[in-house]
Parts: sequence; C-alpha cells; structure tokens
Amino acid sequence: MNGFINLYKPSGISSAHIINKIKKGLKGASIGHMGTLDPLASGVLPVAVGKSTRLFDYLLDKTKVYIAKIEFGYETDTLDLEGKVVKTSAFIPSEDEVREKSLSLVGEIYQLPPVFSAKCVNGKRSYELARKGKAVELQPKKVNILSVEVLGKTEGKAEYEIKISCKGGTYIRAIARDLGYACSSCATMTSLVRVSSGIFDIATSVTAEDFLNSEDKEKFIVPPDMVVDFPILSLDRTRAERLFNGLRDDFDQPDGLYRVYSPDGFYGIGVVEGRKLKVKAYLRDDKAN
Repeated sequence: MNGFINLYKPSGISSAHIINKIKKGLKGASIGHMGTLDPLASGVLPVAVGKSTRLFDYLLDKTKVYIAKIEFGYETDTLDLEGKVVKTSAFIPSEDEVREKSLSLVGEIYQLPPVFSAKCVNGKRSYELARKGKAVELQPKKVNILSVEVLGKTEGKAEYEIKISCKGGTYIRAIARDLGYACSSCATMTSLVRVSSGIFDIATSVTAEDFLNSEDKEKFIVPPDMVVDFPILSLDRTRAERLFNGLRDDFDQPDGLYRVYSPDGFYGIGVVEGRKLKVKAYLRDDKAN
C-alpha cells in the first residue's frame, strides 16, 4: 500500500492516538502524518502510507483552511478551552470591530507561538516546561496568513466563527490571542475544525473506523502523485533505466522540481539543475523493465 489517507480526526482524542490505531490496523506498514491537530480540534489529518512518507518535504508549503470559534473576554494559558483562565477583560468588541481588526493579521507576519506547544526550548518541548510551571521564552516566527474571514457571531455569546486560510506552521490559538489584543480585549479559541489541507478536504475524509473496517481499503488511498502539483517529466524506458542506474542525461526542461514518470508509473520527485535530472524522493525502488 502506497499513497495517502484523507483521515478525519474527531475532537477529544490526540493525533498520536488515531495514528497508532491506523498503524496497528495496517500491521507494520510505514505510516506518517502531516500537521498535528490538538485534541480539542477535529478535521482533516493527512496520513502517508508506505513510500509516500518520502514526500513530506515537498508538501510543507500547502495551504490549510480552518474554521475556528473565538470567544472574547478571557484568555487561558493554553489559549484554548483545555487551559485555565489567566486574563479577563470587561470589554467585548463589536462584530464590526472584530472584522476590521482581523485584517491586521493577514499577510506574512511574526507570530509568537503558544507556550503550550511542541516548540523546542533547550532540547525540551515547550509544553513540557509549561506544565511544570517553568518560564518559557519563545521567539516570534514568520507565518503566512492568507485570509481571515468573520463568518458570524454565536447567539447570546461573545463568540465569533472565523474562517482562516494559512500556510503551515501557523498557530490558530495564537491568532485568537492576537485578535483579542488587536480588539483591546482578550480572547480564547473555543473550537477548531481543519476543513482542508492541500488537496485533502473534509468532505471526502474518512474516519479511522470506516477505513480499518473496509474490505477495500485501497479505495481510500489517494495516489502519491496527486498530492503534489509540480510539472510532469516523462521518461522513456531507456532513460528510466539509465536514471535508475545513476546516469544523468541532459534534459531541456527549466530548472526546478518535477513529478517524474517512467513507463511503469510515477517514479518520484526529481529536480532539474543545469539540464541534469536527479531524483530526490524515489517512490519506486524497482527497475523499469
């Protein structure tokens, strides 16, 4: 089995728990996942199976879309409902203020990661130190937030549903915190759904139970060449054999990354530099013959 599973993670369990369930069900297959979701969060959790785990480095720039609920008037130490309240504010911004201030978060900005995160501090996870009550000092990191759209207000609450499109490495909990400060208040993320991650969409996702109980698991496997959008470079039989044996022919393609195909199918991700092609991530280990 080789490809990706568009897995749905429900709220209330960790990403590690659901991945371990898939590993156990597939009995020793190589498994990896992209973009951990906190236990509170639900939604798309792309899982690579087999040699497709070799593609992770080429998927780091994918766009992710979330729908979050953010409540104003208080902030927790974890920036979500799993923590304890550490700040409060009597000021609750209007919907117009929330819409206006949300625009200040769009673009390439520097974001301070939550202290309850997996960031490393002197070889330790930040959340491990925070749980022990130790002071954690993290540095702001550059993130790319493509859009922040206020969908509406929860009736009877100081809570807004907000759609966020961003690149990898963005903390939605930190967006809630920063939006609270931008509105001269404070805020906490109360729920989070990842509706898409690259080509993976929640509408076509599958639960771990449905995947593992299916007699035809292959129908849920997304072919590895569908998750990357590099140009295609097709090799004839002779060139595929030469490439497999370490020989580097000249190619007329511009420098850059390509999806490389042999006559037998998707070969892997290659890079052309100075008319020479080198495969960086092999998805086939057998010779084309």
